Amino acid sequence: MTEIKRTAIVTGAGRGIGADIARRLASDGFNVAAIDLDQKGLDALTAELTAAGHRAIGIVADISDEAAVDAAVERTATELGAPTVVVNNAGIIRDNLLFKMSVSDWDLVMNVHLRGSFLVSRAAQKHMVEAKWGRIVNLSSTSALGNRGQANYSAAKAGLQGFTKTLALELGPFGVTANAIAPGFIETEMTASTAERMGITFEEFTSKAAAAIPVRRTGKPADIANAVSFFASENAGFVSGQVLYVAGGPKA
Repeated sequence: MTEIKRTAIVTGAGRGIGADIARRLASDGFNVAAIDLDQKGLDALTAELTAAGHRAIGIVADISDEAAVDAAVERTATELGAPTVVVNNAGIIRDNLLFKMSVSDWDLVMNVHLRGSFLVSRAAQKHMVEAKWGRIVNLSSTSALGNRGQANYSAAKAGLQGFTKTLALELGPFGVTANAIAPGFIETEMTASTAERMGITFEEFTSKAAAAIPVRRTGKPADIANAVSFFASENAGFVSGQVLYVAGGPKA
């Protein structure tokens, strides 16, 4: 029996967590379409994956743009095959206290996290429904539980959890699961930039964070990629509508 070669879309795959997710899914046997605004990052990632013998393409697209998303999903289907796995990872931060937060920073964060995840999921779900198999994985955050200075980001990430649960209800009858992963402190360029804004070294920042985490270490992008790998697998077919906190300890 010929093994089915499935195709995955990973947004925000130009660097950090998204790039590691793309690498992991490629190693799991998926064709990978990496979407990002970072052409340089996409070029480096797709060159790496192709050199390793994987099928991968990079697509520069603004996921908050409906036409761009539709075109990206159709290009994926044409060049790699019907996308039946979607990882909505793309994200940005525009942190500020509520009284200082601009409407544009609120809207930008909502557009990338919520509108983008909606557009990509909506465009790809038809391929999943036709295949009677699909996996949608949305990247939330422990900030969904509330975090000072992140009213926009926290609201967007909490919204993604509700979005995930609704997709699980609507798409479950068609063999499609939807789950969310909520990372805790992960060592990325984003957290490094936060340390810089605070005026401390990244080593000081991670050391302080690790002291408050039960497993006494901060997370790596691979920790999130490992969780995505499970949710995207055949073995996760009876797990849907869940939020997995990958944070080194319990969250509620």
